[in-house]
Amino acid sequence: MEEFHRIRRLPPYVFEQVNRAKAAARNAGADIIDLGMGNPDLPAPAHVVEKLKETAGKFRTDRYSASKGIAGLRRAQAAYYGRRFSVKLNPDTQVVATLGSKEGFANVAQAITAPGDVVLVPNPSYPIHAFGFLMAGGVIRSVPCEPGPELFHALERAVMHSIPKPTALVVCYPSNPTAAVADLDFYKDVVAFAKKHDLIVLSDLAYAEVYFDDNPPPSILQVPGANDIAVEFTSMSKTFSMPGWRMGFAVGNERIIAALARVKSYLDYGAFTPVQVAATAALNGPEDCIREMRETYKRRRDVLVESFGRAGWEIPPPRASMFAWCPIPKPFDTLGSIDFATMLVEKAEVAVAPGLGFGEHGDGYVRIALVENEQRIRQAARNLRRFLETGPEKLHNVVPLAQSR
Repeated sequence: MEEFHRIRRLPPYVFEQVNRAKAAARNAGADIIDLGMGNPDLPAPAHVVEKLKETAGKFRTDRYSASKGIAGLRRAQAAYYGRRFSVKLNPDTQVVATLGSKEGFANVAQAITAPGDVVLVPNPSYPIHAFGFLMAGGVIRSVPCEPGPELFHALERAVMHSIPKPTALVVCYPSNPTAAVADLDFYKDVVAFAKKHDLIVLSDLAYAEVYFDDNPPPSILQVPGANDIAVEFTSMSKTFSMPGWRMGFAVGNERIIAALARVKSYLDYGAFTPVQVAATAALNGPEDCIREMRETYKRRRDVLVESFGRAGWEIPPPRASMFAWCPIPKPFDTLGSIDFATMLVEKAEVAVAPGLGFGEHGDGYVRIALVENEQRIRQAARNLRRFLETGPEKLHNVVPLAQSR
């Protein structure tokens, strides 16, 4: 039977080949060190878990909740922006709680996109940045990911040559997958460009608290006038190690936030109320758990860079995020990211995410997630060393000799 219209717009799941290789290896008894999915392994803070337990089962907490988030949670998020970024938000009109930032991004795309609208999206980038708009009927025009002059040159060309004119721009810093970071001057230029060309800006700031150089990533909303055109998405998944709780936020421009809230009101009743109460406790509570999370990922990053480097694979040290964005090492760079990632599973018992899954411009890279402890990362490096020492032989087992020269 013919695929449904929206399903036809979605490409095959790029990570599936690697997932099949992982499943086959594990079924055969292999101990796969999985550095692929960005799924935090750290526990949620104890006081947040206790608040969940305390609230669950209380009178009325089992009933439908509020799709835009309970009032206390929205006030807590506004207070966080005030403390962290010195940005003042109205919790009633400028804050919506989402079922993770991914859901918020997809639903804001539904809210603001007309069929055929052109949206400017970094390539490589987190898949929902593009596919949220594709599912909403939009058209994607790729622009570079790095926050520099090349990006603005590409934006100028896109505005000049796209028909119809682009309606929105996506930015994501610290970047998933590349770990690129942006400063406030960059955001000032983005806001000026967006206002000049009548663009909405959607900023993904999911990794706001995962940074390693004592230079906290800024928010686009710190730029004067950004509230006129911008909405920003944050998540509790990484900051508080709460990925399965599915709690995130969209904040910023009142018109866009109202449109998102209206779409959500037709689709869900919000997260389970005890989860929202616990999330409120996280935002209002002590921040030592955030510092501990940051220190853990920094130690893992340092071990990854050092041990993989000694094994023969130089890893550029990320300044932020829980990922390293790694060029495929020679002589394997002729393979492409999917075949290389599959080979790592089969020959080194290490899983990584193929860069092609984040866009065609990611195909020369893989993404490594810091989701295993330091001992396991060192074990991955030992496996990798053995793999790289016999690299040409193993390469010839995968591709014809003529391709590997």
